Amino acid sequence: MTARGKLRVYLGAAPGVGKTYHMLDEGQRRAKRGADVVVGFVETHDRPLTAAMLDDLEIVPRQIIEYRGGSFTEMDVDAILERHPKVAIVDELAHTNIPGSRNAKRWQDVEELLAAGIDVITTVNVQHLESLNDAVAKITGVPQRETVPDEVVRAADQIELVDQSPEALRRRMAHGNIYKPEKIDAALSNYFRVGNLSALRELALLWVANRVDEGLLTYKGQHGIDKVWETRERVVVALTGGPEGSTLIRRAARIAQRVGAKGSDLLAVHVARSDGLTGASPALLAEQRALVESLGGSFHSVVGDDIPTALLQFARAENATQLVLGTSRRGRLERFLAGYGIGETVVQESGDIDVHMVTHEKSAADKSRWAWLGQLIRTPEFGPRWLLPVAGVVLPFLLTLLLANMRTRLNLVSDVLVMLIGVVLVARLGGLLSALFTAVTASLLLNYYFIPPFHRFTITDSNNLIALAVFAAVGLAMASVVDIVARQTRRAANASAQAETLSELAVSVLRGDEAIAALLARFRETFGMDSVALLERVDPDAPVRPDEQDDPAAWRLVAATSASGAMPCRMPGEADVLAAAGPDAMLVLKGRTLPASDQVVLTAFAAQAAVALERSRLASKAAEAGPLAEADKMRTALLAAVSHDLRTPLSAARLAVASLEDTSVEWSPQDRADLLAGARESLDKLNRLVENLLDMSRLQAGALSLHLEPVRAEDVVAAALDSLPTDRGDVHTADLDGVPEIVADPALLERAIANLVGNALNHGGTEEPVLVTASTLANRVELRVIDRGPGIPPQDFGRIFTPFQRFGDRDNTTGVGLGLALSRGLVEAMDGTLTPEETPGGGLTMVITLSAAEGTRPE
Repeated sequence: MTARGKLRVYLGAAPGVGKTYHMLDEGQRRAKRGADVVVGFVETHDRPLTAAMLDDLEIVPRQIIEYRGGSFTEMDVDAILERHPKVAIVDELAHTNIPGSRNAKRWQDVEELLAAGIDVITTVNVQHLESLNDAVAKITGVPQRETVPDEVVRAADQIELVDQSPEALRRRMAHGNIYKPEKIDAALSNYFRVGNLSALRELALLWVANRVDEGLLTYKGQHGIDKVWETRERVVVALTGGPEGSTLIRRAARIAQRVGAKGSDLLAVHVARSDGLTGASPALLAEQRALVESLGGSFHSVVGDDIPTALLQFARAENATQLVLGTSRRGRLERFLAGYGIGETVVQESGDIDVHMVTHEKSAADKSRWAWLGQLIRTPEFGPRWLLPVAGVVLPFLLTLLLANMRTRLNLVSDVLVMLIGVVLVARLGGLLSALFTAVTASLLLNYYFIPPFHRFTITDSNNLIALAVFAAVGLAMASVVDIVARQTRRAANASAQAETLSELAVSVLRGDEAIAALLARFRETFGMDSVALLERVDPDAPVRPDEQDDPAAWRLVAATSASGAMPCRMPGEADVLAAAGPDAMLVLKGRTLPASDQVVLTAFAAQAAVALERSRLASKAAEAGPLAEADKMRTALLAAVSHDLRTPLSAARLAVASLEDTSVEWSPQDRADLLAGARESLDKLNRLVENLLDMSRLQAGALSLHLEPVRAEDVVAAALDSLPTDRGDVHTADLDGVPEIVADPALLERAIANLVGNALNHGGTEEPVLVTASTLANRVELRVIDRGPGIPPQDFGRIFTPFQRFGDRDNTTGVGLGLALSRGLVEAMDGTLTPEETPGGGLTMVITLSAAEGTRPE
């Protein structure tokens, strides 16, 4: 089997930082060491220093592809595979290949070369990474159509950042080392502004830093290193689900900001016990999750009975440097009786993780002076199961030692009552069995040490015998009552948690805004499971097979959520708990079995999962029906428009022709010419209207034919103006010859510009002429149609592109209302954008943005 090739990526923040130069320099270095290096595809952008780096390197001829009347060149993947060098140099990883190429994207070509065992050296700019595409568009105002999945770049064996400061890059631009002289001013005032370059540089640095961090975590995992390496600050805040959580989150966010950590380095974690429903409030946890995410952090939930250990394991797994917890305000007596709490244990075992104990008003207000005692005796499972029965035997001996030293001051009644208190205390802590051991032991000790004859297990006085019997009976009775009360208290707490959970679930159902993934995450946090998944039968119409639950091919994973390191179930047979979520879906839980008391909540969650799944199906069907509804709406509007706008020019033309045919009237040559001109104008209007209607129908049906080729802006604009039934003097042009050629369909672009100019002439006023200009922004060309009319409020920009919509409720004499809608559809069909802007000083500017032709656009 052929070993996979290695990928080396040169990543840059902006065009011109030197990625291609460094890539070729690496190729030259390897070639001098004797490696077999070829150039698969390199775009030098006519830069002499970059072109010089190609010397002495073998260049594989490019493949010529004919597409819609034009000739384009692409990398010849077949030729490189046949040549099979050791190293292939491939520029512009995010490039989109011309239709008819071997693959749609160049990164797919690179994947083929790597699979064949060929090492690849390539380049990519940060704006082409899929995850950063939206962020870059907001920063620069330029949407990037060519993107590469982050996973492709992350999987590279080596990523090298080619970095330059914004000032240095702008100097390179000013010296003519990046773009041609005629493009420099436009680039410096648009894409290459200092603010843009600084933001892009930060994005590139952070992306590479995250990639390095991933590699570090992988290395530590492979080598079993569990110590924290303080390569960057990460802050973990521990949440209990109590009301103090918001205070802790905000304090942790301030700590993260102070130590220089980004929002993404703030992690909130809730440790859920594995003993049934957690004691946390689902409502408060949901609020705290939203707060963390609003601060740019992330929320996590892990399962563990030993909370300090679970917290520290999570913090070390995330390479955290800071851990924030809320203080319990426990005193010395409390620590002596109840032992160290979570905070103290975490501090003792934190090692090289800094722990912040944060005081908060919530805990102080909710706890009385003796509230710690309730915490101490809240649960009968105090320590290991064997400890309390042993304590039930040992405690009477301790009480006997105390009472023996006070024999002269106490009588038998006092001794019995003190022993009775011990029995009750053990019953509350350890249950009925522990209390039984205590009662029996106390009875024997009372008989031996405090009932005459002393130090013998005999009783001579019948009253003492009755007292001892009553003690034993009352002790066991009180122990039984205390045990029943403790069990009922636990049931009440469990019922309260169930009621709160069901209440939150009911609210989410009424809101109708609970996504399946969020629902499963809440379910896992509520029950403290390792993973929760929603599975759906692949073929709902097929009969149920006996072995279907153990067949992963019979089930489709709809959604899943899991704790760190846990894998969701892929079939019901892998689950610890199952619940039906409708006739053809199952809610599967992994981690532990649930007690019968939790079945009510489990059933409710399963029902809500079924509702969410059905809602998702209905939403999909609604989305499929959306285009049909739009098409139907279009037909209705089309019929309404045709009823008047087709009939008007047709009637005018018929009237003119009928007048010319009337022999009873003798028309002068001038009258005849006027009638013919009127008929021609009406027929021209009718022809344009029919063409617009047909093109809009083709756009709606997705059947518009495109013939993309490099075209000059000034040629297309001139043709568009010639097609307008107006004086060219009403339209001025500027800067059309100083931009690169545009990749477009000439006829469609002409139609779009003609519609925009016609709209500007009709509605832009007559005070000043309409202006058509062009400029370059990065690898795009912008055409602007500018008028000085009354303009349109920005909040109404979206309405003007609605088909058959005349802004301002104008009558049909101004047109059918297709011009702008058709223009946007034509431009977007050519992979461009059409956006409105306010003209400085008043008016409306329509901006067409299209790609510059290959060979004339910047890197």
